[in-house]
Amino acid sequence: MTDTSPSTNASAAHPDASPAPLGAVPPPQVWPTLRARGALALIRFLVEAFGFEATVVYADGDRVHHAELAWPLGGGIMLGSGPEPGTADQWPLSPGGFGAYVVTDAPDALFARATAAGAEVLTPLHDTDYGSRDFAVRDPEGNRWSFGTYRGEPRKA
Repeated sequence: MTDTSPSTNASAAHPDASPAPLGAVPPPQVWPTLRARGALALIRFLVEAFGFEATVVYADGDRVHHAELAWPLGGGIMLGSGPEPGTADQWPLSPGGFGAYVVTDAPDALFARATAAGAEVLTPLHDTDYGSRDFAVRDPEGNRWSFGTYRGEPRKA
């Protein structure tokens, strides 16, 4: 019998994983996913406004089956078009219902880039009480993006 209970020890939960050393901030390895009404237009926006890199886009015409957008500091997102009308949805995510926090080393420049590309400002550029420089915007599909310099807490023993 296999134990499927949650574990607080990452190496026990994933024996083939190589976690970051204790006291270090781990590299990003989670790839959030989202759906889009106009996936190709959203990909163009995310590349232009935020600086994602489109590493692969599998599409038939305007329909995106799978796309990966890498973030320059590591990790990224995956996205695709919503299901065609009348088909079963194996991954029921509503377009425009996504939100993410993304680490950036240059929040002021990224804020200028995002607003110049038409991102709707939700929270202007500001310094937080925990030492991060952040801002939040919405993309044309309605997804919420928060960017900042906070990289997370180091792993504890």
